[in-house]
Amino acid sequence: MIGYKFMGKAHSNGYRNLPYFFDTPAVPVLQAIAGRDEQGVKAAAETMGWASYETDWRRLLERDDIDVIDIVTPNNVHAEMAIAAAEAGKHVLCEKPLAMTVEQAKRMVDAVKKAGVVHMICHNYRFAPAVQFAKKLIEEGRLGKIYHIRAQYLQDWIMDPKFPLVWRLRKEVTGSGAHGDIAAHILDLARFLVGEFSEVVGMMETFIKERPLGEMTGGLNASANSGKMGQVDVDDCSAFLARFENGAVGVFEATRFAAGNRNGNRFEINGEKGSIRWDLENMNNLQVYLTDDEPGLQGFRTINCTEEHHPYAGAYWPAGHIIGYEHTFINLMKEFMEGIVNGTSPAPNFEDGYRNQLVLASVEKSVETGSWVKISEVDPS
Repeated sequence: MIGYKFMGKAHSNGYRNLPYFFDTPAVPVLQAIAGRDEQGVKAAAETMGWASYETDWRRLLERDDIDVIDIVTPNNVHAEMAIAAAEAGKHVLCEKPLAMTVEQAKRMVDAVKKAGVVHMICHNYRFAPAVQFAKKLIEEGRLGKIYHIRAQYLQDWIMDPKFPLVWRLRKEVTGSGAHGDIAAHILDLARFLVGEFSEVVGMMETFIKERPLGEMTGGLNASANSGKMGQVDVDDCSAFLARFENGAVGVFEATRFAAGNRNGNRFEINGEKGSIRWDLENMNNLQVYLTDDEPGLQGFRTINCTEEHHPYAGAYWPAGHIIGYEHTFINLMKEFMEGIVNGTSPAPNFEDGYRNQLVLASVEKSVETGSWVKISEVDPS
């Protein structure tokens, strides 16, 4: 694994606990973790259970005892690392967004295909049992033709003007702000549940233009490292409308300035026969409304998706004994391990990451032009 902080901890936990809950045909062995700060990466290796560490990620590609490269770094190095890993014959798991640009994402897809390695992108929210159950209901036609999706990803962790100018707020490192960081997640959920995007029109805003220089210290915490200030050159929020290839329409909002919302990843989908709602902050529950319920009993019902009938839930605890954020990674890694054995790249893979990047780029182009943009306009293929 390359990187060892917030996502490094989440991924490490997933690998370590996977064999406890799932009998997969391949079992991950935590051989080596890489990071530039030797003291930091050594401590992370010891804490998270990695057998060794490297201070140069390229050394991982040279080692015969490593089959998989897991990339949990800032976005600006995803492409270089994933392409090099594929060329070295390593299977690849990469954090989102896949790349900084559509062009980078396309090169990454081409590289893994040419090398014939298994690849996935870590859109872990797909793997909440309630989201998987929502997908099942939609595929079974329980909602009928889909008319609407409205999705929000609301956070508030950078609202303080004194919060430092960390890598997530610097375009040269992250590519975009809330747009690529959290809108990417709701875009993936929309593609997973509703279908492919056709065209978009959007807007973005940066509320705080200047911040003190600083670095992330773990999780979403940070500290200023000097009295100097720097310019914020990414969005604080993005909002856009969308049309889908199947005729559905969507409303999307991503912001890190929604006070009181720590991690409000939410969607509602409306179809001709009913609706579904989901909220990550209450991730075990799926709200379902079906129009064919008899009059007087119609209304949203809350389904606690912790029973063996719900995807992945049967691997954990008895019904009603809820699971959490960390289990979405375990579920994803189950699919990844099975894909490695079968020689297939489970969804969401780099193709999904590329299509996600197309939508992100289309919204950005729409902001620049002030008009609707078709997804095909930014797709070089």
